[in-house]
Amino acid sequence: MAADIDLHLGKRLRRRRRLLGLTQQQVAVRIGVRFQQIQKYECGANRVSAARLWELAEALESPVSYFYEGLTEALERREGAGGEVFSRKETLDLIQAYYQLGERPRRRLLDLAKSLHSDEAAA
Repeated sequence: MAADIDLHLGKRLRRRRRLLGLTQQQVAVRIGVRFQQIQKYECGANRVSAARLWELAEALESPVSYFYEGLTEALERREGAGGEVFSRKETLDLIQAYYQLGERPRRRLLDLAKSLHSDEAAA
């Protein structure tokens, strides 16, 4: 979940910066970091501390709450779409193996998976 929050904050940071017509370098200078740090914040690679978020809000002339707007809805959408399930290696391996099968074996495997699910729900 932390990664989802970091991604959301990064998107909001990028949106606000662009709305103001600022470059990453200009924002970086305003808060005393290198532009690479702004890049990492924007893509969610680095977490934004509370103190740094305050500085960013000041530099971008917005309230701190701006960065959290829409977060609940974004997390709900992500969870509804399978969220962490699709980020698991096991899931990706299964999908790759599935699509390496021919059409008939794929259909049979899908039917098997559905029957196992309905058997589990009945138990």
